[in-house]
Order: sequence, then C-alpha cells, then structure tokens
Amino acid sequence: MLLEIRDVTKTYRGNVRANDGVRLSVGAGEVYGLLGHNGAGKTTLVNQVIGLAAPDRGSITLDGRDAIADPGYARRACSVQPQAQVPITGLTPRQAIELVGRLRGGEGAIIRRRTADLSGALRIDEWMDTDAARLSGGVRRLVAFAMAAVAPGALVVLDEPTNDVDPVRRRLLWAQVRRLAEEGSAVLLVTHNVVEAERSVDRLAILDRGRVVAEGTTADLKAAVGDDLRLELAVDPVAASPILPSFASRVAHAGHRIVATVPADASGAAAAWAQAEQRAGRIDGFGLAPATLEDIYIALVGGDMVGEPSAGGDRRLPTFESFAEGSHVRAA
Repeated sequence: MLLEIRDVTKTYRGNVRANDGVRLSVGAGEVYGLLGHNGAGKTTLVNQVIGLAAPDRGSITLDGRDAIADPGYARRACSVQPQAQVPITGLTPRQAIELVGRLRGGEGAIIRRRTADLSGALRIDEWMDTDAARLSGGVRRLVAFAMAAVAPGALVVLDEPTNDVDPVRRRLLWAQVRRLAEEGSAVLLVTHNVVEAERSVDRLAILDRGRVVAEGTTADLKAAVGDDLRLELAVDPVAASPILPSFASRVAHAGHRIVATVPADASGAAAAWAQAEQRAGRIDGFGLAPATLEDIYIALVGGDMVGEPSAGGDRRLPTFESFAEGSHVRAA
C-alpha cells in the first residue's frame, strides 16, 4: 500500500480527541474516500498525512517512508487541494497552475501542455487568462483542483474538491480524479457528500468523532444492510413532521426531506402508509428504494445529515459488528 496509517491519535487542548486510533491504507491507482460529518476528524488526519501536524501516537508510512519523522518528504510526495479556496489573487489561472507545476519540478513544456489539457477537460478555457479576483467560487475551485493535478505526487489529497462547482463541471472533475488514479497516483478524497462518495470511490472509511467506524467498498457496506429499503419523504420543513410508522428506523431530517429505513417485508405497508399521508396532505411525495450509502452512513453515525447524535438511542445500531456480520466490511 502506498499510504499506511496505523493507530493514529491526536488530542487537542481541552481533551478534544480529533483522531482516535485511526487505521486505514490506500493503494496506488485507488480513489479512497474519507467520509464524515463536519468535525469528524477528516482534515486533522489529512494534515498529519501531509506533514503539517504530528499525531500524539501512531504511525504514518508514505511510499515506504516514515511521514511523521520526515514531514518534508510527506509534503513533497503529496499534491493537495485544500478545503479553503487557494490564495491566487493577482494571478491568472494559467499562471497559478503552471507555477505550481514548475515548483513541483515539472519541465516547462510538459507543464504548459498539462495545464492546457486540464483547462480543456474542465471547460475553464475562457477564464484561463482572467485575473483570479474576477473568478466565481466554482471556477476558483476547479483551478485549485488543476493546481493539485498538474504535477501530481504519489498521493493526491482532495479536500471537498467539488464545493461550489456546477453539476456539469462536477462530472468533468470526477473524470479527472479517475484519470489521476489510472495514471498511478493514490487519491485520498475527503468529503461529507455521501452521494458523491458513492459514485466516485473504490473504497472508503467512515469517520465519526475521530474513529473509523467502517471501511470497505460501497458494495460491501450496502450488503451489510441486507434487504432493507430506503423510504424518502418530501415534506414542508415549516410544517409538523408526519408521525412515522413503528417499523421505520434510522430516521434523519434534512430540509425538505425525511429519510428512514424500513424492512423489505414491510414495503407494502410503507407504501400504503405513504400514499395515505400524501392524500391527507401531510407529505408532498415519497419514494421507496433499496438502501443507499447515505442510509449506511446514518445507521453508523446516527442523528441528522451532519452527524449530530440521534435523539433516540434505539435508532442507532447497537454495534457495528452485528451490522457487518457476514460481510466484507471492516469494523473499527
């Protein structure tokens, strides 16, 4: 494996444990997702991988070398798109991308060609010679991705790469992420967007309060819920929520949506209940489908879409071991 993280723990002042015994590995040519709510410990872990912070204990090996003992090597071996917008005011996108490529040791002609390839693939050609101060947030985000991809290291770290990016160019960006992996880099994708993670990664780890609570492929994690179904309701967020039937569990609220899990053998009853609620005007619409990665995420971390603790303990699985029994999912 190109990246090996073993038992990494980081505690901040006030006994706040950002990482708690994190163990994971990422191979060359793999897109690996690090999924979790805001504050789950994702960015702290990334800062330790790229040599910007040291763990209290544990080990990080990058391409066979100790990244903790040699943080300078870690920074050279990694290309990073940070979560915050990169400070490129005063430069054009072309200048910013080519500058990073040259700083990373790329030969001029190769970097210029690679910059042109990326700008065309991401459809940002028309802005390449525009002062960065005049760019939209989405275009700046695409430029930041190109800066990380123009001369990629052995490990490419992308922290929420699609923030502010429009849907069309988001798809183009994901194609370039896959291209990085196909050309040999390991890609560590940090996100709290469950839908994008499901579409884009080869394997992923789910973090909750600094711990890896599950790891595996999306197929592995989905198989762990068996035949459970996803019941999604469209509701008026300012109106009273409908009273869900007793067989609905792992309930989460997000704006105009309520999402719950129902057993496969209750599908008929769930559809009948939802139809009655819609006729009565208590919901605007509903859908019933196989469970998604989002349902797995909710089952593991509980609570709402940003990972707050569930109000009812019975809505959270008692242990992940029982949840994953018989599957290929690795539990922490």
